[in-house]
Parts: sequence; C-alpha cells; structure tokens
Amino acid sequence: MLREEINSFLNYLTVEKGFSENTTDAYRNDLYQLAGFIEKEAGKQGLVPSWANFGRQGMLSYMLDLKERGYASTTIARKVAAARSFFGFMVAEGIIKTNPTENMSSPSVGKALPKPISISQVRQLLDQPAKLSTLEAKRDKAMLELLYASGMRISELVALNLGDVDTEGGYVR
Repeated sequence: MLREEINSFLNYLTVEKGFSENTTDAYRNDLYQLAGFIEKEAGKQGLVPSWANFGRQGMLSYMLDLKERGYASTTIARKVAAARSFFGFMVAEGIIKTNPTENMSSPSVGKALPKPISISQVRQLLDQPAKLSTLEAKRDKAMLELLYASGMRISELVALNLGDVDTEGGYVR
C-alpha cells in the first residue's frame, strides 16, 4: 500500500516535472527505504503501516535510525528532502492532512574544506607557464603567482582590471 503512493509520486515527477530517470530512481530508493522503516515500526506495534499515521515523531525516529546506521549527514539531508517533497505531494493530493516534515530543519551539512596541494605540486604548477614564451604564458604565471601569494579566490582574480593593480605600491585593490 505504501509503495502505491510512492509510485504515483514518481509518475508525477516524471510526467509533470520532467525529472530524469536517475533522479526518480534516487527518489524511489529513498522513499522505499522510508516505507520499509514505517512498515518495520508499525509491525513492532501491531499496527497497519499507513502514511496517515506517520507523523513528525516518526520522521524524527527515521532520521535518528539513519544516523545510528552510519549514514552521512549529506545522505540523511537528501533522504529528508525526498520525504519533504513526497509528503508535500501527498498533502496536495489530499492523501494525508499534514506534512510530517513541515517546519522541520534538515540535518546540518558541513562544507568540506579544500585539500591543500603539496609544495612540490605548487612549484610544478608555477613552473608550467615558464615552458612557453608567449604573452599568455606570462599572464598565466602572474595569475598563478597572485593566487598563490595572496590567497584570493579565482572569482576575485578573473574580476580584476588593470586599474585594480598598483605596481608602484605593490598591492591589488
């Protein structure tokens, strides 16, 4: 029974929203896993699994179960997002009255820090433009040196204009 509504939602995503097969497959996997959790929990309590009986507390239990099973916070956040979309669809279709994910924040997902490159890799990178004697090679060397020495972002570098460089003062605005 639970999977019928999921399949209706997946059909909606494909036909109405134009989602790709890979995207709908990801939704299917996430939502079938949620349905499996609901069936398991309902079975423990001797209840019939039902979307209507699955509330906010059930969603929190599901998130905790995923965390305890070692899922990464990014994966949990994706599964919660899939559930949020699905429950929104169910409310819009009149299948359930309230969305158990409403006003529920997703798990915080930390940004991965960039991995630094080694000193030998920096030297190798900085030496590459010197192999050519073109104006573009000199420009590239200057850009790489500026990135390395100043720590500026690539977007800041490409937005630079000649007037932003003070060669006498030795700085970039």
